[in-house]
Amino acid sequence: MKKIVLLLLGMALLAVVGCRRATEDLYTIGICQLNDAPTLNAVRDGFIKALEDRGFRNGENISLIFRNANGDIQVMQKIAREFVQEQVDMIVPFSTPSLQAALHASPSIPIVFSSVANPYLAGAGESATAHRPTITGVSSRGPIGESVDFIHRLLPDVRTLGTLWTPSELNSEYYLNLAKEAARRNGLNIVAVPIRKTSEVLIAAQDLVNRNIDVIYQISDNTTNASFEALSRVADENRIPLFGGFLLSTEEGAAAALGWDFFDMGYRAGQIALRVKAGESPAGIPIENMSEVRLYLNLAAASRQGLIFPDSIIEQADRVLRNDRRASSVSQDD
Repeated sequence: MKKIVLLLLGMALLAVVGCRRATEDLYTIGICQLNDAPTLNAVRDGFIKALEDRGFRNGENISLIFRNANGDIQVMQKIAREFVQEQVDMIVPFSTPSLQAALHASPSIPIVFSSVANPYLAGAGESATAHRPTITGVSSRGPIGESVDFIHRLLPDVRTLGTLWTPSELNSEYYLNLAKEAARRNGLNIVAVPIRKTSEVLIAAQDLVNRNIDVIYQISDNTTNASFEALSRVADENRIPLFGGFLLSTEEGAAAALGWDFFDMGYRAGQIALRVKAGESPAGIPIENMSEVRLYLNLAAASRQGLIFPDSIIEQADRVLRNDRRASSVSQDD
């Protein structure tokens, strides 16, 4: 009996070692994101779906390592270094800080990024075709100008927009400057309150509404996106219209948002990653930009914030939430 037990233990050990070796032999992609912002999670889901649609499943014929820095840039840098030490075949960073960390960690491992507002400011290169030979991906530069134009057309009496921003995020500063430029073009002012971490969003939002703003236009960055619902609570309580910088913000309480489909953005990055995995050099793959601007509305949030959309705006929206979890437990699309 003892021999049988030892034999079974030995067979189990061999099976474990065999599985480990098989996994180690798989093409390995290190996927990293700064935090659990809804935009980054959507990009990650889209990336995985692109791989699965081509028959690649984690642990079977490809190895995917997922790591999240939980908002800590130093941890993000550590994750990138770990990917290099583990000799992954590709690094896939979601967010500007993640791309910056990957760039500093490795000059040779292929990098396919997504959800990066301005990859050129982050060090990826000079243009869509003149970029570092190991890097390519999908830029997420948002339709900032179009969003400010939309607010001005909808609310022509508005004079001052309020927003929070994160100085430690290069993308946040970039978006703030674009918003200021668009505001000047429309004869508007912008009041910006800086934050350092997600736990500061609620207090900073309360500070913002005390600065005589007419509406909140929240630019998209990883810190505010991860705590957007706190901002929407303040907008509701003070009946101040809240416009989001990413589409999914309408699910978190924004009355309206113009932007990209981040799931689609991740899917496109996944398609690029598969080309690199197949042997194509990132140097010959242009960095892609999103182009299809969509409009999402949340009528329940708009009502709480004292905003009524004309029928013409509702008709042109790509998605309309008529109820949300704050008004009821049911939401529906139009």
